[in-house]
Amino acid sequence: MPPSVRTDDAWLTDPVESGPAAGFGVYLHVPFCHHRCGYCDFATAAVGDQAPDDADALFERYTAALIADLRRQAAAGPRAHAPAGADIAPSWPRVTSVFLGGGTPTLLPPPRLARILRAVRDELDVLDDVEITVECNPETASEELFATLAAEGVTRLSMGVQSFAPHVLATLERGHTADTPLGAAELARAAGIPAISLDLIYGTPGESEADWRDTLERAIAAGVEHLSAYALTIHANTPFGRRVGQGSLPSPDDDVQADRFDLARELLRGAGFEHYEVSNFALGSAHRSRHNLLYWRHGDYLGVGVGAHAHLAGRRWWSTRSTERYLEAVEAAEVERPTTPADGPTPISGSEVLDDTERAEERLLLGLRVREGLHPADVPPLEPLALEEVMDLGLVETSCGRLRCTDRGWFLLDSAVDRLLV
Repeated sequence: MPPSVRTDDAWLTDPVESGPAAGFGVYLHVPFCHHRCGYCDFATAAVGDQAPDDADALFERYTAALIADLRRQAAAGPRAHAPAGADIAPSWPRVTSVFLGGGTPTLLPPPRLARILRAVRDELDVLDDVEITVECNPETASEELFATLAAEGVTRLSMGVQSFAPHVLATLERGHTADTPLGAAELARAAGIPAISLDLIYGTPGESEADWRDTLERAIAAGVEHLSAYALTIHANTPFGRRVGQGSLPSPDDDVQADRFDLARELLRGAGFEHYEVSNFALGSAHRSRHNLLYWRHGDYLGVGVGAHAHLAGRRWWSTRSTERYLEAVEAAEVERPTTPADGPTPISGSEVLDDTERAEERLLLGLRVREGLHPADVPPLEPLALEEVMDLGLVETSCGRLRCTDRGWFLLDSAVDRLLV
């Protein structure tokens, strides 16, 4: 049945690829960084100026809190987290992907990372072929680190490289040299980590086309299986945002960023990479990020740690972005031992339950980011005339019943979804 005439709610209750059919993930957030980069808008805490003993004590305290938070959410079960009245099984689904992100998780000593990853297996039912991704900054690389991660079943390393141009790295306030990521990737490969992804940023003020071309060529030559390429975004609440507002830093140029994006697509396609999502490229479907596909497929996942978000059956909740408040809340809950996350102290700072219209908007906004778009059974009801209009504008197309964005539509995704949901 074409997506334009679906009138039932099977897109939510019985999807083929999306929602609960997409798998179940666990996101664990470690907020610590040596230095908070000027463009960063994530929930992070800089520890570079702390004495080693103080930092070590903080890392231990956070590791214990993260595991306690995971244990508490897992023990409460999905019905304690789901919207009221939702038809939810009493047990958590099997975990298909785990993502340990930050911040810089690999600032934690390897034994603590091992404890965190083991806790996921202890508290939840994890698939034998689970994808486990750990984010890493190149300057934290070591044989011990990667050997530990490999021993704990880590299948993917996501490394923040951003650029191979020294002056661009300086502008971005990165703490590694242009050559450090290549050595780190070799160490990870030698330790037995099966897949490596590099994160790149384009459109930084002062970056030339030659700089970006060289960055792409060096990333390709590194022999990694996955690349992410993001346009530099300036957030008003960051040091970069304030500098742009003061006129001391030029704002990224949209036309330049579009050219950089086109160059990335050209070079990466020529190197055999599949452009499977707006900002992501993989050497074949087997090397796609399973955890990120879970997000784009509107799936369910637990979020544990400072600033972490979670989603279950249309309810979303998130933790405080303050590391100290997070620690205090988890530690107080451990003392009081409340029976559910809703009782007593909690690091949760907010939640919302989406109605069907909001869930339809999310399903389209997320699902249309992926190259093949949405399975026809997973598309929310659409007005035929609205769909026809958006297709006539060249923003979406259908292929084998699937609804997907055109290349032009990827750049105008918000507009396309607004028009589809009139």
